Amino acid sequence: MSAIYNAIFRNNYTMLGAVFAGAFAFNMGYDTVMNKVWDHHNRGRQWKDIRHKYAESEDDE
Repeated sequence: MSAIYNAIFRNNYTMLGAVFAGAFAFNMGYDTVMNKVWDHHNRGRQWKDIRHKYAESEDDE
């Protein structure tokens, strides 16, 4: 425990950097998980799932 304090929490700037890095990592992970949950819950109803029915292909032009 003392090593963690000396490495991160002793200096205010390193603690601030650790907090920002942790918040950024948490945000990226949370967004990824929530997007997967949303896509799974709404499978078949999103534009990316039904685009092939309505969009014209470039070969038809």
